[in-house]
Amino acid sequence: MVTWFGRRPQRNEAPRLSARGAPQPTEKVDISSLAPGVQHFLGQAAYSELGEFESLARAVATAPNLAVKEGLSAAAGRALSKHHGLITEIRRRGHEPAVEMAPFVVSLDAFRAKTAGVNWHELLLSCYLVGGLLDDFFIRLSDGLPRDIGPRVAQLLGEDSGTDVLVHELQTAIENDQALGSQLAMWGRRLVGDTLLVARSAMPATDPTNDRAGSNESRIEPVFTELIAAHTRRMDGLGLTA
Repeated sequence: MVTWFGRRPQRNEAPRLSARGAPQPTEKVDISSLAPGVQHFLGQAAYSELGEFESLARAVATAPNLAVKEGLSAAAGRALSKHHGLITEIRRRGHEPAVEMAPFVVSLDAFRAKTAGVNWHELLLSCYLVGGLLDDFFIRLSDGLPRDIGPRVAQLLGEDSGTDVLVHELQTAIENDQALGSQLAMWGRRLVGDTLLVARSAMPATDPTNDRAGSNESRIEPVFTELIAAHTRRMDGLGLTA
């Protein structure tokens, strides 16, 4: 299992997908006590954005034509811009980005390799779904950062990721190939499970013997419900069943 923030591996269960039409939380849940330290957050988020850039760069290299390469390169540039924004925050606090990102290299590289897919369309779907879900997650987790940095990081990560070209290419391919659509729907369902396991491991594992365990889980569950709902909307937008 992927482990972040230097914790011993925990046996966390993957959050379950809610049924379509299930009631969604209407109030934002306070998860400030579940956020990691600032430098851990920045190092993890910065390396995650660098991984998104690398995945998009691979998609650029294997794109079918120059027009698609140009569009994907713009999306890759947006991910790289977010990465640089985060390492600027690390340096602003007097730390070295490479040092802060180093603890997450092995686990996140393994995760990216696992979710790279076996063809160009699976890679493209991974970039779109994994990138979107992790951005959503880090934005949500930034609520627990100090007020002098949390809102700034949330704004940075919430900037347009330039994924219109990914959506267009995927929609076109799915409309023209029913078998590919079925394949990508299955791939998308696998991606959300793997990505949510990574996100869950970034929060403290609950000890059932601890009185606070129930309280922590009650705050975590609505957060993942929000993430799953956003993932479902992305899948629906592509014409895929989540």
